[in-house]
Amino acid sequence: MSRTGNIYKQEKGEYLHNNPTWHIEDSPWKAKQIKKMLENHSLTPKTIAEVGCGAGEILNQLYYMLPENVSYTGYDISVDAIKLARQREKERLEYLREDFLKTPRQFDLLLMIDVFEHVEDYLGFLKSCKNKSEYKIFHIPLDMNVQGILRNLPILARKTVGHLHYFTKQTAIASLVDCGYEIVDLFYTASSSDLSRTLKAKIATIPRKVCFNLNQDLAVILLGGYSLLVLAK
Repeated sequence: MSRTGNIYKQEKGEYLHNNPTWHIEDSPWKAKQIKKMLENHSLTPKTIAEVGCGAGEILNQLYYMLPENVSYTGYDISVDAIKLARQREKERLEYLREDFLKTPRQFDLLLMIDVFEHVEDYLGFLKSCKNKSEYKIFHIPLDMNVQGILRNLPILARKTVGHLHYFTKQTAIASLVDCGYEIVDLFYTASSSDLSRTLKAKIATIPRKVCFNLNQDLAVILLGGYSLLVLAK
């Protein structure tokens, strides 16, 4: 994994300063999306790793959602992240402050949830991760949309959550395919509407929902507010 860009900032504590909860409040929702994808394909992995696990709450949620014979390992190079994550450790759930690319271990399923947009050499990173597991699940923010560009939201995402790269559905899929991944399935996740916590934010999602019901791809590219969940091999 690149040691520059946003990764460097995480090591220096800047990410925790800008995001003190490390987004753990979004983790139950993200875990449900992962569980849905697994159920859609009747996948029952016995070993699951998450690279860039942050505070570790996604794995912690999956621990209670999936069968009791599953083992979980979270990887992150941030001292702050692993300090938070290790509060969640228990039997079958561990967190390691290691560079995932250097581990010799193999897993049934690898999770990269809102991760590779933070990595400077994201193509090299994706290629290096490919043979670490049979299946991979990616959650990819779709920052490139008409409304977002007009409101300069990609730069806001760069400053607040450290996104270095910005994707549409098409460029996200192309990046994975170019790195040798086989796309098994994908679907949009309504991150903006499902995670809205204020009345103003909920009202703002109404046009998105209406447009999404008419034409999903058009709604996402025009109005944004969605991410992409991808199952790949």
